Amino acid sequence: MSSLPTEYPDFGLTPEQRREAVYGHYYEYPGMDGERGEIWCYTDRFSYRPGDTAILFVSSTAPNFDMKLERDGAELVEVLARSGIAARWQDTPDQCSVEGCGWSATFELRIDEAWRSGAYRMTLSAEGRDGRPIVCHHLFIVRPKLGAGDGRRLIHIAATGTWTAYNTWGGSNHYQGITGPNRDQFATTVSIERPWCRGFVMLPPDAPRVPLEVALPPLAAPRYPHMEWAYATGHCKKYASSGWASYDGPFFRWAERQGYEIDLATQHELHFEPEILDGYGCAAFVGHDEYWTWEMRDAVDRYVERGGRAARFAGNFLWQTRLEDGGRRQVCYKYRARAEDPVYGSADKSRTTNAWEAPEVGRPGAQTFGLNSTSGVYAGWGGCTPRGARGFPIYRPEHWAFRGTGLYYGDILGQESHIYGYEVDGLDFTLRNGLPEPTGVGSPPDGLQILAVGMASLIEENPDVPTGWLNNEDAVFTAETLYGEATSETIDKVKRGNGMIVNFPKGKGEVFHAGTCEWVAGLLRQDAMVEIVTRNVLDRYLQA
Repeated sequence: MSSLPTEYPDFGLTPEQRREAVYGHYYEYPGMDGERGEIWCYTDRFSYRPGDTAILFVSSTAPNFDMKLERDGAELVEVLARSGIAARWQDTPDQCSVEGCGWSATFELRIDEAWRSGAYRMTLSAEGRDGRPIVCHHLFIVRPKLGAGDGRRLIHIAATGTWTAYNTWGGSNHYQGITGPNRDQFATTVSIERPWCRGFVMLPPDAPRVPLEVALPPLAAPRYPHMEWAYATGHCKKYASSGWASYDGPFFRWAERQGYEIDLATQHELHFEPEILDGYGCAAFVGHDEYWTWEMRDAVDRYVERGGRAARFAGNFLWQTRLEDGGRRQVCYKYRARAEDPVYGSADKSRTTNAWEAPEVGRPGAQTFGLNSTSGVYAGWGGCTPRGARGFPIYRPEHWAFRGTGLYYGDILGQESHIYGYEVDGLDFTLRNGLPEPTGVGSPPDGLQILAVGMASLIEENPDVPTGWLNNEDAVFTAETLYGEATSETIDKVKRGNGMIVNFPKGKGEVFHAGTCEWVAGLLRQDAMVEIVTRNVLDRYLQA
């Protein structure tokens, strides 16, 4: 068994800088690099089909730039290069995170008919004012044509709703922001017409993940190394919470290297073109996959009920969103939904952008994927189970998903690779004869089997150590959402959670859900048992 360091990593920050790294609001914005100069870009859409034209919007202090485009799959393959493309600096609205940047088009790129579905990583480079290069990275997806699916193919749905929610570029996202009268509120509406923040497209291999890789000594106060690293290296504060680089990319590359025939699409396709799923043997969802529209859920429910199979290696299925302006803007009022979302005051409150388990929404996440975020959430980071199990404790090793692993009852799957965390999904359950069974609270589907259960928490709670960054705000919100008010009694009902692996039939189809953001860590770290389970699920669903 590998040993963990007993001290937090040192990124060269002072105590004051470490505090700013965690509690401060730092973000990417035009002009942030000062006299050196800079280059930024975005495209008009998240995804394109072969034959479409992508429009590139660039703002650069340099008069021209070079562009390289690579498909980021089993291998990184260059598909296009251009030099000397003319550019200029473009003014950007103060509230570009909400409104979009509004830049003029710089370059048009036709998506070649021969390009395979997947993620295409764009690198723009130019000469800075000091003679050193300035660089930016962008990414778009080439999605399959409608009707491309067949029972042997896998379609991976990238968590673009969560990418949009976490993107800090321009100052605001669904967490922090420069909106409101005092310029200190998160944005209830965010635009896709802006660059990706640093770390969403590319990351160095040593970038810390959110879960703690430290054996904490007694009475250790909570720390958050991933945010300290981000502050020290100039990356986005949310790089480890969302994006291609941390989550979707590692899964897609692993699947191609394993020989799976895999296509890639976005959640926007689920919303606007739900038939994108038709014909595929399996649809996969991975990583941190938190933000969905009602229509996206409808697409998955329809697909599975008609015989499709959904493999969800992801956690934190929490918020309902709405899309506006043809999908260019995403709306989620979150904690302020009951006070501010105009839909809450309408005759039909079901589209209120609150948690799925909110009574006014009335569509618990478990009805689609078997688990609810409000029954789980934080594990293995900060002060939430920081010394807890780093993998899933197994209760039903005889299940087909564990075939060939050698797992025993009580073993922990993914302990070494730390697949459990940082946000997990669960259910209310009881133990009967040493086996977990759903109680029925939270609307679990009929026939659901609980295969593994770990512990989680909504509060960094310790009688001997002061609380950290998370405090109890999420427990207060969850208590108010589920019980109408946050009292000591209702907070006590929600503050303890769990994360699960579950499997259940749904209509003519089937769902497997490993409710953790960090499943991909097991693939990145080549954990043999995690890889076997992943292959067991995909192989069963692609042969059914």
